[in-house]
Amino acid sequence: MKINGFQKMTVLDYPKKVACTIFTAGCNLRCPFCHNASLVTHIDNSVNFDEDEILAYLKKRTGILDGVCITGGEPLLQPDIESFIAKIKDLGYSVKLDTNGCYPDALKSLIDKNLVDYVAMDIKNSKAKYGLTVGIENFDISPIEKSVQILLNSSIDYEFRTTIVKEFHSVNDIQDIGMWIKGAKNYFLQNFVDSGDLICGDLNAVEKGDLYNMQKKLHDFVTNCEIRGI
Repeated sequence: MKINGFQKMTVLDYPKKVACTIFTAGCNLRCPFCHNASLVTHIDNSVNFDEDEILAYLKKRTGILDGVCITGGEPLLQPDIESFIAKIKDLGYSVKLDTNGCYPDALKSLIDKNLVDYVAMDIKNSKAKYGLTVGIENFDISPIEKSVQILLNSSIDYEFRTTIVKEFHSVNDIQDIGMWIKGAKNYFLQNFVDSGDLICGDLNAVEKGDLYNMQKKLHDFVTNCEIRGI
């Protein structure tokens, strides 16, 4: 596992859990608004957290922490992700996985083997604007579509989420996403925030009123739609 970040405690990253967060390095996408460029395009290879040290920390925190969130970058790029999560599960922790949905076979394998308890999958934009939004011309969206169906048809706890950027997202785009993921349990909209660690600058959040209009467009498609960060 190439682990470039480790937050020892959080109450924000895993719903209803006191957790720690593990950040893996590397991603196949180049979303201009990505807030973790240091894990995507500017990876510091001198920073690497030892897997055994993290597992030792988790063993000591049994009964204090409830869960582990694994994010990135894109965690499913890691070839040994299954064996690493299995070790975490052996310690009794719940595991939340953040993913961009590009690796449906790996996602399904984790679900089928009961290695993840909660999945948060990014929906970057409507199908028509996906390539533009992820920074890859002629992007093949079929793996994303497959991952959406895996989650819609599973019994696992999950959420879809979209970071809203003024330059990329319109109300109609969000409505198109709603039709795409119709029947989803949870869909979260989160306004863009400049973390100072972006792949591309000169991007902006949308007005709160626009966020509320987007939320209204989703009520007919998803069970629960909420806005985060306001």
